[in-house]
Amino acid sequence: MPTELEELVEFLHHGNTQIRQIACENLVGFSTAQPELFKRQQLLPVRDLKLLVRDYAPIAKNALTILINLSADDEVLTNLAEDDAFLETLLLKITNIKEPNADDFAMLFANLSKSNKMERLLDLKRQAPEGVSKSSNAMDQLMDCFVKGAENGLNKRATFDYLSYLFADLSKSEVGRAYFTSRQEYDDVVPVTKLTVFTEHKSTIRRKGVASTIKNVAFDVPFHPTLLSEDEANILPYILLPITGPEEYAEEEALEMLPDLQLLPPDKQRDTDTSIIVTHIETLLLLTTTREGRDRMRAVQVYPIIRECHLHVNNEDVRDACDRLVQVLMRDEEGEDKTSQLLAENATDALPTAASGDDQNVVEIF
Repeated sequence: MPTELEELVEFLHHGNTQIRQIACENLVGFSTAQPELFKRQQLLPVRDLKLLVRDYAPIAKNALTILINLSADDEVLTNLAEDDAFLETLLLKITNIKEPNADDFAMLFANLSKSNKMERLLDLKRQAPEGVSKSSNAMDQLMDCFVKGAENGLNKRATFDYLSYLFADLSKSEVGRAYFTSRQEYDDVVPVTKLTVFTEHKSTIRRKGVASTIKNVAFDVPFHPTLLSEDEANILPYILLPITGPEEYAEEEALEMLPDLQLLPPDKQRDTDTSIIVTHIETLLLLTTTREGRDRMRAVQVYPIIRECHLHVNNEDVRDACDRLVQVLMRDEEGEDKTSQLLAENATDALPTAASGDDQNVVEIF
């Protein structure tokens, strides 16, 4: 005989709205404590939950919470990520400017991006959502949600911050990086340049995802001139400002720094999340792959900024990242061929690995 909990799970597809709502409310906690409960009968409860995200808002929110938690399971993740109809449901909901659970849908997108099946977003075409995007490309639509929707600018009940984790995971692959480095037809803008302004955003989630995406894009060495050009992406000030603190510099150093880093206020603070600082420093390290990148960083006095960061941030990972970057910047260029070879070999002691949206674990709600 089924247990009381198993019977409760069966109520997820009950015809009575109140019963479905009670079932969802009472099952949220078990989605982390007993995830196997939802894998019965060939994932029938998961199939029910995929339908419930389109139900009344309170039911949909609890169904989303359960799916967010369950997506930590590989079998459930695969089931969700491979379902084209479900993916269209997610896109339909998140691009609806009146959707009350849009941020929960963004969190689910962030978790689903752990599956490489989500790379099909990069080529997916669908109707352009009114008031959100003029593009028929699903990725462009999500990018517009993220950029226009910052601080409730698109949906009064959503910020879309967790989409940055989706972008970070997609940019780990070559095909993903191609999207972020290619000028889009509908607005004539390179997507990664839309993200740089958020490196000092108040949301740690947004800053972390954006930092990881930029770092992954920096693995594309032919794109480095665009990243470094002041007339194009102009990435350096957006990376250096979160690393920079309130310290004063010698006049000869300060005068050669980028204009955005000169005359900073005395209350200027570094990013409070040391993992983000590490990510930015590793991006700088990736940009030293070419002689042009190294020369540019030396010319704008990146070394003093890294020196002060090493001195004032009491964190082993930050100091290790600083040490690796300084070794490259201060290295004698007589060994240029050897230096380039070392960086290109992707050695763990020299070059960082691609960053995920959330390197520690998937997003969970308890």
